[in-house]
Amino acid sequence: MDESDVGIHCYISQLPGFRGILKQRYSDFIVNEVDLAGNIVHLTSLEVPPELVKVSDGHDMERSDYLNRNYDSEIESFRALLCESDVDLVKTMIDQVKGQPKESISPIVLSPYSDKAHRTAIHHYFKENFKFIVTDTVDGPDASTKCIRVRINSGGGASARNSKKRKERGDKPFDSRGSSSWPEDVGKFLRFNLYKENKDTQEVLGIIGKMLGVQSRSFGFSGTKDKRAVTTQRVTVFKQSAGKLASLNERLFGIKVGDFCYVKDGLLLGQLQGNQFTITLRGVVAESEDNIKASADSLGKHGFVNYFGLQRFGSGSIPTHLIGAALLRGDWGVAVSLILEPREGERDDISMARQYYKESGDIEGTLRRLPRHLIAERALLMSLKKSPGNYLQALRAIPRTLRMMYVHSYQSYLWNHAASSRVQKYGSNEAVVGDLVIFQGSTIETAETAINLECVDDSIENNSDSLNELCETNDPTNENIPVKALTLEDIASQIYTIDDVVLPMPGSRVIYPNNDVAEVYSIMAKKDGISLTGSPHNIKEFSITSLTGSYRQVFQRPIDFQWELLKYTDAHVPLAETDLDKITKAKSLIEAREKDAAVDSNITRVNDEKDVNVSDIAEAEATDSLKSHTALKLTFTLPASCYATMVIRELLKTSTSVAYHKTLNEKSGS
Repeated sequence: MDESDVGIHCYISQLPGFRGILKQRYSDFIVNEVDLAGNIVHLTSLEVPPELVKVSDGHDMERSDYLNRNYDSEIESFRALLCESDVDLVKTMIDQVKGQPKESISPIVLSPYSDKAHRTAIHHYFKENFKFIVTDTVDGPDASTKCIRVRINSGGGASARNSKKRKERGDKPFDSRGSSSWPEDVGKFLRFNLYKENKDTQEVLGIIGKMLGVQSRSFGFSGTKDKRAVTTQRVTVFKQSAGKLASLNERLFGIKVGDFCYVKDGLLLGQLQGNQFTITLRGVVAESEDNIKASADSLGKHGFVNYFGLQRFGSGSIPTHLIGAALLRGDWGVAVSLILEPREGERDDISMARQYYKESGDIEGTLRRLPRHLIAERALLMSLKKSPGNYLQALRAIPRTLRMMYVHSYQSYLWNHAASSRVQKYGSNEAVVGDLVIFQGSTIETAETAINLECVDDSIENNSDSLNELCETNDPTNENIPVKALTLEDIASQIYTIDDVVLPMPGSRVIYPNNDVAEVYSIMAKKDGISLTGSPHNIKEFSITSLTGSYRQVFQRPIDFQWELLKYTDAHVPLAETDLDKITKAKSLIEAREKDAAVDSNITRVNDEKDVNVSDIAEAEATDSLKSHTALKLTFTLPASCYATMVIRELLKTSTSVAYHKTLNEKSGS
């Protein structure tokens, strides 16, 4: 798929482009989230603040805490509640805890008791004296008796979920994602900054969740970040102790967590202002350095066309907007086939699983072969297994956010074509009659949660399970409508500028420009057999007349834009410092000072993308006979849902597709 296939055609500046390699190394693409208060999120500390150390989730007692304890007195007191054989069973279980992994210890079932008050006393005694044990009640050998089952606490998950019967909880809610006895004065969500290298957000949270013993849905975050990048973002998790999470750092590779605090509410998708990018373009080749400087200055001054980037449409050979078009037409079978269809460029295991299904139709066999991260494909197949041939039901089995990605992708496809038409017909210097603008003093308000897609990975592994923003506006029929079409009087008043111009994402509650750009929407939709004013079916979520719609600025300037040209000789040397580099460097300096070592404050350690700065590189070049290369380092911030790849495209005047930059990498010999 090329950019022109999804309506990306125009540039703002007419300056010549130049060659530059995007993401030659994953550390060339650094992303730091910007929260709703405008703070840039950095990983600054891996340590747990002293005031947070005491907070425990009730499940995270470390093995050493109970290995070193003697429970003889507790067991002796237990003899008043239990028969001798049950006391021996409990004592044996505790001895096992001290000698083997808790996961391998089998539950025990105590003798039957018919007296509920007696059973309650036993439950209470376990809860008060053995924090690493959970109990529940199971049926006894006859109808009049019940037995207490005793298990080692696994730290959450299914066993914790069933450890209390609903009738025993009363009105007190019990949440399986964390302790039921969380301190009253502490926020129920642990917020932390997540740093990751060359890994997908969902993949990382899956790893951390498995180590904590909680499901991935226990985590909250504002937006997914690129895989082939170094990224830092805010994450929340329900009722987990900072100490327990921090202890994972020693076992996490390419992942770090830190900057812990407790908060009342978890993060939701879209709760961010934007992202700060530090992008290094390597192997820069231009007619002259003056051309590079002029292009960079122009980008900062005039900005770029605010297209939806290729990530919006997936990275495989079957773009998501084609699936969206099939859904809008009501071609359920076609949509299912497109999602499951073999495609070029995927990993071998995925490709083989798709091909196996196409040739055999064997759902069970395909599910065994299909990687678990392909959420949409697995949901389709499991539904088709239950109801063969019911394609609509299968499509509805896909999680809503994910299935709506396809429809929103088609809306983006139409928007891109309209934006190109706007630039081709009227340029990018000034607003014209008929342009849509946001009223002065208003903002583009959203009626649904906005899910930031800028940082969704555009690698070939992460096509079908990426998320898109669901951004919709107020009803324009409302008297407080924030959008209007410019008149001659408006143009003469010079109140509105090119920065105010917006275009609609198609829907039932938007208005269209009052000029030639409006017809682009209907012309493009008609080619795909889609009407923007009616629907061939009554499935609302897949009907463009039931979607609210939204507005998006046509032109965008990068915020706090800075750039610099660098020289380097070694393609393996990083040219920008990551958050972890800064922490590691600071720690090294402190350790060196503690040992009274003579340490230069400008430490250089060249080892797998760590701790090298530009002054070191320049010094190395003076004595290095290797060929010198040029790099362009850019730092800027973009609002949520804007694409950094479109910034790079405006600068280079070349494609931002993964395939194109892989070709440049191969030519450069790296």
